[in-house]
Amino acid sequence: MSLFDHVEMLQRDRPWGRFLDAGTGVNSSLWSTGLTTESWTGVTAAPGHADQVRKVVGARFRPQDRLVLGNWTDPNLLQGEVHDTVVADYLIGAVEGFAPYFQQSLLRRLRPMTGRRLYVIGLDPYVVGPAETDEARMVRRIGRFRDAVLMLADETPYREYPAEWVLNALAGGGFKVLSARRFPNRYKAKWVNGQLDMTLRRLPHLADQTLAQNFRETAEVIRKQALELCEARRGLRHGADYVIACEPVT
Repeated sequence: MSLFDHVEMLQRDRPWGRFLDAGTGVNSSLWSTGLTTESWTGVTAAPGHADQVRKVVGARFRPQDRLVLGNWTDPNLLQGEVHDTVVADYLIGAVEGFAPYFQQSLLRRLRPMTGRRLYVIGLDPYVVGPAETDEARMVRRIGRFRDAVLMLADETPYREYPAEWVLNALAGGGFKVLSARRFPNRYKAKWVNGQLDMTLRRLPHLADQTLAQNFRETAEVIRKQALELCEARRGLRHGADYVIACEPVT
């Protein structure tokens, strides 16, 4: 079962109504614009993400749908609007790149906009904490290597929060939690290549190009070891995604 399938199961026969994709991207926009909604609003702070969404969604956009470029730190963003269904798909971690340390305020920000149901999809942190298996150590190694390169390239890595933190923040932000479930992760070769290729694209931005060349070589060593482990173990099992359903307390 995919995470979006689980959201649909939790929604059951309730109408989606006015739908807000609060941190839209390719995956969430393709899924949510395929639902039966009264209207669809997607928000992203990244112009590049907005371009990708426009490209993949294309003709699905109806006159009542819109894609908004904005940052949730802006108090005027969608001010006064209420949406029946709000989805925050990996938004808790992604917001760090645009509004560091804003996560708890973000959930309070979404509270008056949520008419009926908020679904939070997130990822437990995997670059910190213990790693007790070869697979876990490899996933953590890739994540730490990626984040180190991003910071040296003057970018801010995502900051993932565990489900327990989100549950507490939701309770303190005026929501009643209805359901919370973890989904164990098994990372495949596509993930390994995607993460390492992303780091390679940032290396030209490093001030020290000798260090950048060392990183290129390190990335390929990690890639070879990770892909071999993926094949031997049929993926890298480590960590979990989670889906939390909640409703505003009235």
